[in-house]
Amino acid sequence: MIIILMFGSAVALFASVMFINQRVTRITGTIIFGILFVVSTILMTLNYSHHFGMEKVTTTTNQTVYSATGKLPIALYQPVGTNGQDNVLIYKTSQNQKKPVHTQANEYTTSKMEFTNRTKPQLKTTETRWRFKNNFYKGLFMWSGMDGTLVKRTNVIKYPRAFVKLTPMQAQQLQKRFAAAGPQLQTQAKSFVTAKVQAAMAKQPHMSAQQIQQVSQQAEQEFMAQMIKQK
Repeated sequence: MIIILMFGSAVALFASVMFINQRVTRITGTIIFGILFVVSTILMTLNYSHHFGMEKVTTTTNQTVYSATGKLPIALYQPVGTNGQDNVLIYKTSQNQKKPVHTQANEYTTSKMEFTNRTKPQLKTTETRWRFKNNFYKGLFMWSGMDGTLVKRTNVIKYPRAFVKLTPMQAQQLQKRFAAAGPQLQTQAKSFVTAKVQAAMAKQPHMSAQQIQQVSQQAEQEFMAQMIKQK
C-alpha cells in the first residue's frame, strides 16, 4: 500500500506541477501530493531502517537427525572461522537419505554441538525474525519484502555421548581404516554387543524386545566410538 501511495503521489505531484494551469488548483495539488509523497517516503525509510510497524518473533523447532556417515556414531562438522561459532554441522534428516545436508553458513547463524544422554541426535533450531505487528502494518507495507527478515538463528545438535566429533576428512580416513579391518571388526563388534546385552539382561531378566534393541544400538555406538577414538 505504501509503495503504491509513494509512486502514485510522485506521479500526481509531477502532473500537478507540469500540467495544471489554474494557479490555486496547482498549488493545492502540489501541497497535498507533496505531503503524501514525503510522508510515504519517510514511512518506507523507517520501515527499512528501523523496522517501523514490526516486532521480533522467536520460534523454536526440534527435529530428529542422523549421523551423516550412516551407522557410525560420528558428529560431522566442517570448521569455519576460528572461534568455532561459525562451524557448519553436517547431518541427515532420515536414515535412508543419500546426500547429507548441513546447517546454514551466514552472518546471522550460529551452530554448535552438545553431547547429552540422548539415544538419538536431535536438531534444535531457534530463529528470530521481524514480523508485522498486525494486519494494518502488514497491509500498509505490502510488497516491502521486510516480513520474515532473519535477525538471528541458532542451531544446536544434541548428540548421544557415544558420538565422536570429526571433520569430513577425518571421517573419510576412518572409514577407509574400518573397510580394511573388514570381518575382524565385525566379529569384535558382535562380541562386544552380545556381552553388553547379556550384562543388561542379567540385571533385568524381563527386558522387552524393544529394550533389548535399544541396548544393542547403544552398545554398537559405544563400540564404534571406542574404535574411532583409537584413530
